[in-house]
Amino acid sequence: MKKVSLVAAATFAGLGLLFVSAKTAEDLFKSTVFTPVNGFTSGVEGPAVDKSGTVYAVNFGKQGTIGQVTAGGEASVFVELPEGSIGNGIRFSRKGDMFIADYPKHNILKVAAGTKTVSVFANEPRMNQPNDIAIDSKDRLYASDPSWKNNTGNIWRIDTDGKVTALEENMGTTNGIEVSPDDKRLYVNESNQRKVWVYDLSASGQVSNKRLLIEFPDFGMDGMRCDADGNLYIARFGKGTVAKVSPDGKVVQEIQLVGKRPTNICFGGKDGRTAYVTLQDQGNLESFRVDKPGREWAMRKK
Repeated sequence: MKKVSLVAAATFAGLGLLFVSAKTAEDLFKSTVFTPVNGFTSGVEGPAVDKSGTVYAVNFGKQGTIGQVTAGGEASVFVELPEGSIGNGIRFSRKGDMFIADYPKHNILKVAAGTKTVSVFANEPRMNQPNDIAIDSKDRLYASDPSWKNNTGNIWRIDTDGKVTALEENMGTTNGIEVSPDDKRLYVNESNQRKVWVYDLSASGQVSNKRLLIEFPDFGMDGMRCDADGNLYIARFGKGTVAKVSPDGKVVQEIQLVGKRPTNICFGGKDGRTAYVTLQDQGNLESFRVDKPGREWAMRKK
């Protein structure tokens, strides 16, 4: 009897472990509503997380604002941008400075760490409209620059002194943009052409060796971010998913969202493994847990 009891106990223990493992797996990549529907406008975009874990996104309540969201999903206005300015992508430097793509005025705006003062960091009249922005470990920014009416676009580099340099012109409708964890790749997607391109990125911020990473057969794309392993999380606008794509261009999985029009994604939370997604059709943010921390979160820990 004792032997049977031990075997039974071991069996039940094993089943318990399987149950825990299954529960843990189910908790990953399951998106839920994070902020109330329509708290942000349909222009909600550019999610980013600061060192304290606060989430930011553009156009809370009305166009031309930056909203801040607590860990519990409570949103409020962080700053109002200058008259006529509307934000899109947001990124944080290692110092904690916030950079915002201001598309109507062809600016990259800056909110210095610990302040709410908005200043013009860079201006480039040749831009169609700075859209999404990425940042490397040296705090250089990279901006996508689509012309929606012409189905074309450019990419630009903005150095730490505010100097703007064209990296490539006359592309498709450039939108999501991201740097790999080792700073050696720059990823750019073209929404209307449904293509994601990858470049070699030099130590001086130059691009070369452009090649196709992946092309989707349907739906558009918007913002994207890397995790610490170099996987790209791409907002599939219209499909209502986020595609997780490996560094060699394979779709690892697609995460189903509540909304159908995701515009961008970022990573945060206490361990960097909470993804936050902005939804145009819902005017809010969703969130889900992932298996690896985001690139920028991991970069700040070094």
